Amino acid sequence: MIGHINELHSISIKHSEAKDASMKVLVSPQEGWDSHVMRMIEVEKAGYTPKHSHPWPHINYIIEGEGVLMINGTNQNLSPGSYAYVPANALHQFQNAGNQILRFICIVPKEGHQY
Repeated sequence: MIGHINELHSISIKHSEAKDASMKVLVSPQEGWDSHVMRMIEVEKAGYTPKHSHPWPHINYIIEGEGVLMINGTNQNLSPGSYAYVPANALHQFQNAGNQILRFICIVPKEGHQY
């Protein structure tokens, strides 16, 4: 399976604690990866994902932009090439801290993709 990001539909992250964040599903069980989902998250300038926790871990790789990842009250700066492992049950949030879109890959187990 081969695709292109420009061919994918963007899903708005609708949550009372999110601002200007969306995702595109790259690979999921629908495409043949039975256990996980790989997504591209896009956070607009001054936007953020909801501050939340869940019982599954996820991994992230920053492609473009500048941001901050808060994990359990500790902030870490993000830039292209940064990667992060967010443990299960950790309170976390991604924030755009730059002047362009923050884009990153997020991989979760299939139960973690709830959109």
